[in-house]
Amino acid sequence: MLAIIGLSMLFPILVAFIYQESDLSGYFYSMAACFFFAIPIWLMTRKSRKLSSRDGFALVTFAWIIVAVAGSLPFYLTGAIPNYTDAWFEAMSGVTTTGATILGNSDTLPNLANGIESLPKGILFWRSFLQWIGGMGIIVFTIAILPLLGVGGVQLFKAEVPGPVADKIKPRVKETAKILWMVYVGFTALQMTLLGFAGMPWFDAICHAFTTMPTGGFSTQNASIAAYSNPLIHYIIIFFMFIAGINFALHFRAITGRFSTFFKDYELKVYFFTVLIATTLIFLSIASSSSEWSHDNFIISLFQSIAIMTGTGYASADYELWPYFCQLALFFLMFFGAMGGSTSGGMKLTRIILLVKYAATETRRMLHSRAIIPLRIGDRSISDDVVRNTLGFFLIYLSIFVLTALILSTFNLDLISSFGAAASAIGNVGPAFGEFGPTDNYALLNPIGKWLLSFCMLLGRLEIFTIMVLFSRSFRE
Repeated sequence: MLAIIGLSMLFPILVAFIYQESDLSGYFYSMAACFFFAIPIWLMTRKSRKLSSRDGFALVTFAWIIVAVAGSLPFYLTGAIPNYTDAWFEAMSGVTTTGATILGNSDTLPNLANGIESLPKGILFWRSFLQWIGGMGIIVFTIAILPLLGVGGVQLFKAEVPGPVADKIKPRVKETAKILWMVYVGFTALQMTLLGFAGMPWFDAICHAFTTMPTGGFSTQNASIAAYSNPLIHYIIIFFMFIAGINFALHFRAITGRFSTFFKDYELKVYFFTVLIATTLIFLSIASSSSEWSHDNFIISLFQSIAIMTGTGYASADYELWPYFCQLALFFLMFFGAMGGSTSGGMKLTRIILLVKYAATETRRMLHSRAIIPLRIGDRSISDDVVRNTLGFFLIYLSIFVLTALILSTFNLDLISSFGAAASAIGNVGPAFGEFGPTDNYALLNPIGKWLLSFCMLLGRLEIFTIMVLFSRSFRE
């Protein structure tokens, strides 16, 4: 894993060389550090092939932490982010596809007079590339390209893939991982091409394609997508944010000729109508408050609804200037997320649907106590194990959200900022509210708060249980 991350630093080195930048030594030192630790680890573990479920949870968790550490080295060693806490925060936000940033504040980073736009091109590329690697999953990527994880790949796949149930496309998990990454790469290349031909500078097109498909949200511009006035660019990004929120197994089935699966999937229908309803309500609120029933208001309503719901976190407008109803709607969308098996953050719509169905089923059982009422999502029957998993996940998710917000409030943050930052971090969204809104950043947050939010980002990306199981008594027995 470390060796792969080390080798991937060749890409920002190439970018830095093309643009004749002087920060190459930082990348080489970072590469050397990765290989210095990777080689001994490989020598000690090369004979291990089988992994238990317990090993899988531990390996996935520590793999993500190690990758974040490795990813932070170029930021720190090139001098782009001279404070390691900030470099760690930026890297963890990148690999977990959260999109929260400490960049953009010249008071805390005097070397960045123009914020993000002052960064070298190599660093801007590395920020985007980190999100792209983390989007589909570090472990899924490793399973796809390495033959070393034969038997244990199943445990690792289940521990990392988002959603209550890991959807295997092929019987062998390695084949599934390859297919997912092929679809992922294909969509990224397509978006890159469309953005370039739509008028976005090619470097920006590459970086934004790398951060859209993983629903990451890092941008090369301080104003994010609002820096581009071309509506076509906005619509292209809207489209790819939306498809990034769809289960990638559905994409594969559609590409292979089974397009009808799109129209039959219950979760996709809920996803589409949730976006439609949210966009409509936000547009009506903005338009009525400003008396401007314009196309601009419609596109920013659509853009921000999808950006927040999928956890991409791009900003095409300052939504903190919108009516309170719109802000509250976006706040709830942070919790929703998109479909299971997508690259989006949040709890995932599968779980939201299941919770609503469970409540309705229990209500019916109150009236018909002897009736056997199966819980279904579409034509799929949901097992009791999945229901219990979802209820537990919901309880722990909300508990961590509230606890994080309370801890953040001790750093002299107002409640809006505290609850917004907590929801954004655990939902892997990026921008929040208050002091951490779409036009602000996390630079002035207390260092302890940055480490806390980094942990929440990891919890949200690995969907809590993968990490929480490490602290359970049964894991240690």
